[in-house]
Amino acid sequence: SDVIGELNRRRCRVTGMESRAGFQVSTVNVPLSEMFCYSNDLRSATKGTDKYSMQFNNYHEEPQQMADEIVARATGMTA
Repeated sequence: SDVIGELNRRRCRVTGMESRAGFQVSTVNVPLSEMFCYSNDLRSATKGTDKYSMQFNNYHEEPQQMADEIVARATGMTA
């Protein structure tokens, strides 16, 4: 679906999918840094019909290349 496609672009890992009261519920893990502006993108992709919620799951070490890019952005240096 468009929603899962959008989440995949944000490096998600799907951990579950189920139907609840006629709705499809997807449980995914996504890095917090990838979730900025997600509500706007979700609203656009679904014409405002879908909702989402977030809760902390765990800390996870980033691959070195991604960590270097994050540090470079945070310090104003180029990676």
